[in-house]
Amino acid sequence: MTCYMRLFSNTHILRRGLHSSVSFKGHWNKDWMPNQYPESEEERKRSAKNYNLHESEYTPYKDDHGYGDYPKLPYLGVATRDPFYPYDNPEHRRNFNETLHAEIDMLGEDRYDAGMPSRFSKGYMLWAFVSVFGFLFGSCYLSILYLPSYQPVTAKQYPLDGKTHYTFETRK
Repeated sequence: MTCYMRLFSNTHILRRGLHSSVSFKGHWNKDWMPNQYPESEEERKRSAKNYNLHESEYTPYKDDHGYGDYPKLPYLGVATRDPFYPYDNPEHRRNFNETLHAEIDMLGEDRYDAGMPSRFSKGYMLWAFVSVFGFLFGSCYLSILYLPSYQPVTAKQYPLDGKTHYTFETRK
């Protein structure tokens, strides 16, 4: 330790302190946590302003969900947004300082696309599922019934049938 003290005695590292999360004056996770559930109208206005929403657009989750004052945004996937809009972050289709949905990890563009119209009807999807898996299970069942599931073998062939060639008895 004294070697380092002599080496860095005149530098800003010892005067300023070592770089760590304690000496770094940046954001912590506690800074991003939502506040308590808003009880009064003034708290609702403050929460709406905090999340960059208009007061008429701001509705928090129920108090029993544990989200605090986080806004309840519409459950729409990122794929429903305009792909040609000049977003600040185009790979995620969002702008700077935009409030994200509480479940944005499930609504990303590579995830479930809630709000998008389905390509096929539910009846067609059910028919396709039943037909594909019915064919697979049916072919497996028929192969078990009619095809052997073991290697075919014949009886052991010894010279001079009826003669014992070796027994496992001990010598007397």
